[in-house]
Amino acid sequence: MHWKRLAGSSLIIPKRKTRARPGVAVIDFAPSELQQSVRAAIEKICARFGDDYWLKRDSDGEFPEDFFRALAADGWLGVCIPEAYGGSGLGIGEAAVMMHTITASGAGLSGASAVHMNIFGLNPVAVYGTDEQKRRMLPPIATGKEKACFAVTEPNAGLETAKLQTRAERRGDIYVITGAKIWISTAQVADKMLILARTAPIEAGRKPTEGLSLFYTALDRRFVEVRKIEKMGRKAVDSNQVFIDGLQVPVEDRIGEDGRGFEYILHGFNPERILVAAEAIGLGRAALARATSYAKERVVFGRPIGQNQAIQHPLAECWMELEAADLMMLKAAWQYDRGLPCAPAANAAKYLAAEAGFKACQTAISTHGGYGYAKEYHVERYFREAMIPKLAPVSPQLILCFIAERVLGLPKSY
Repeated sequence: MHWKRLAGSSLIIPKRKTRARPGVAVIDFAPSELQQSVRAAIEKICARFGDDYWLKRDSDGEFPEDFFRALAADGWLGVCIPEAYGGSGLGIGEAAVMMHTITASGAGLSGASAVHMNIFGLNPVAVYGTDEQKRRMLPPIATGKEKACFAVTEPNAGLETAKLQTRAERRGDIYVITGAKIWISTAQVADKMLILARTAPIEAGRKPTEGLSLFYTALDRRFVEVRKIEKMGRKAVDSNQVFIDGLQVPVEDRIGEDGRGFEYILHGFNPERILVAAEAIGLGRAALARATSYAKERVVFGRPIGQNQAIQHPLAECWMELEAADLMMLKAAWQYDRGLPCAPAANAAKYLAAEAGFKACQTAISTHGGYGYAKEYHVERYFREAMIPKLAPVSPQLILCFIAERVLGLPKSY
């Protein structure tokens, strides 16, 4: 067997290998030895941060810094970053196992979102950045020395990225950025931001998405005001409106060519959908585990409530739907890691996982009855967090449109 050391860690993990007999097509549904090693290592870390820890973070709203540092210490923040730049060089399949394991541990989206940007966010830099940019930008993210936020969505644009109004004006060797962004996670604690801004008028391009440029630069709070948005769930990981007034960005912080930023961030859309799917499935499984345990223990009218089919059947449905979503997610990750077209599977995985995770969390509350509404049983926190994969990073309606148009060949509806 071939083994490799995970960058920045004492953990030794087996290298990826293929197992197939000559001339025989093999479909292997078992997690690889590598993925099993990833899961075991993440479970060991998560075990140090129990339910009380996450309940407290949900109450006080403090960023889970010690959890973040624990993952950084063992090299997990750079799981997908190339080894040459301080990461482990593993695939989205392994990253999905990692993120699923975090949410399934009970950390939920409070845990996953604390490291989500480190896992996939700098994918455009890894793919389109220069060697100098990769050497400068990737190691601090891989080691956890820096945190980053992803600044794309705007108050008046939402998912219509082509209508972004934030401007980046070229002045010699710098760009000056002015505008506003919204729903920017971790901007309260971030050192850097990956920001998409318009460098040419929308009318100047052949397509509305031309003229958008991508920058990875310092979040200089002299020119950037960050206002926290009070929200329904995941209090430990901040969401913000960001106001940018004259932020100076060196030309060397522009990723790729001027005006092609939208093309670059597209490269990160599919892996993000896969990771969000994995997180939603893990959250749903955490809720299902709690509901199942409660149904075995709670006795009403002289028998455990789990003996009643009205309790059994909804839980069984949740299990099946989570399993189906998991298979689609793994298929999408498999396709992405092998360079195959994966957009239909990635979008479908995100849709199915969000629906299944939400239903499992809702069913967990119903199984607990009135206790499900109490914070000490944790399922109400899962339910609030389950809304995030339903809404972001793309709405379920747009996914349905994508599948209808790109897979079924139906005419564009908007």
